[in-house]
Amino acid sequence: MSLYGEKPMDTDNRDAIARGLVDILKPAVEEIDNRVQDVRHSQVELRQQIDSFCEDLKKIAETDPVPLELEPYMKKLNNSRRRVMLVSSILQNVQDRLNKLHQNISKETARRKSMLDPSSPTHQK
Repeated sequence: MSLYGEKPMDTDNRDAIARGLVDILKPAVEEIDNRVQDVRHSQVELRQQIDSFCEDLKKIAETDPVPLELEPYMKKLNNSRRRVMLVSSILQNVQDRLNKLHQNISKETARRKSMLDPSSPTHQK
């Protein structure tokens, strides 16, 4: 009996709950990972577009006398580019963590399957 008068959970029930949790978490982790990859790809494209637009503005400012001062807009674009790069860095960290979580889930799933499979080499020891 446990501290609260409950019987301790047997190994089969605990393993079944663990498998259920892994089965629930794995698709969610994979979906989040896919979404993070999509956002990172969009961030790269956005940064490239900002760079291209900034270069175009510089060329325009250098070649033609423009009645409008472009420097403040170029500064805003550079600021936006820095923010995009920061978000990309954060997304890279999130994706790294998701990859580790996904690997841990896969390892745990494989470990539990090998424990339950009587024909596995580790179970026969």
